[in-house]
Amino acid sequence: MSAIQLEGVAKHWADSRALDGITFAAEEGSFVVLLGPSGCGKSTTLRLIAGLDAPTAGSIRIGGKDVTRLPPAARGISMVFQSYALFPHLTVAENIVFGLRVRREADREKRLAKTAALLGLERLLDRKPAQLSGGQQQRVALGRAIIAEKPVCLMDEPLSNLDAQLRGEMRREIRQLQRRLAITMVYVTHDQTEAMTMADRVVLLRNGRIEQVGTPEELYARPSTAFTASFIGAPPMNLMRFDGAAGITGVRPEDMRIAGDGLEARVESVEYLGADSLVAARAADQPILVRLPGHARLAAGEAVHIAWDKDHEHHFDVQTGGRKP
Repeated sequence: MSAIQLEGVAKHWADSRALDGITFAAEEGSFVVLLGPSGCGKSTTLRLIAGLDAPTAGSIRIGGKDVTRLPPAARGISMVFQSYALFPHLTVAENIVFGLRVRREADREKRLAKTAALLGLERLLDRKPAQLSGGQQQRVALGRAIIAEKPVCLMDEPLSNLDAQLRGEMRREIRQLQRRLAITMVYVTHDQTEAMTMADRVVLLRNGRIEQVGTPEELYARPSTAFTASFIGAPPMNLMRFDGAAGITGVRPEDMRIAGDGLEARVESVEYLGADSLVAARAADQPILVRLPGHARLAAGEAVHIAWDKDHEHHFDVQTGGRKP
């Protein structure tokens, strides 16, 4: 049974459509990431699952139960917000247990101790949020979400306020925690690194519609549309149109090489990234990025040839953007 299932879910405002009939499912114990650019509908989708907004059309089921018109408290979910939503006047312990509905004080303390141990917060329980680092505040927000032991946890851009190094650490911690607790997690982000490193399945959204659903490997290796190809990958796939060609040809930067023959190009810039270099060039009046191992000893203005193997090509329709056989 799917833990969460959306069927034809739409959300229309007076002058716009935030979502236009999306359908997908999250299996029990899976980590599903809603990914896409700003304004694509991913946070709206999460709010509809949570019951914070009502859909204009469609249905939402959680644990096999139709919850489309139920309030958030009746859906069996927990949620972590982007802002953490911690109460500044409460201690870490008080923030974690806030809203926990258990009758016996001993049960409350037992759950608090278990949650604090899972997140490494045992020594911080008496502190206030202002005395914590960003990563520690994030752990408190996670603690408040998991202490109720709900089977579904929703997370809305929870790492966006952290620096790059801390985001990497928290990505690993959240994924390990989700696996350890075997809960279903739906996670919203615009950061493809988070999606690719954390997700079992990615739901890529664009303009209120689903562009592609699949594993990170599927979206990367076999994008179903030119948009997916251009959004997934750092840097993204080169999408090229050549004279006389009927469609768009896509090639990943790492699948290209500087060769003795091939497509004539001129180097515009070279970025040395340590393990590899990113060469920005222009060929056939279009920009092309080439990722090369190590230090690429090329200079701006230098004439080069760019080549790639045919089996690394992806082909897309010009009109629809869809993948061509």
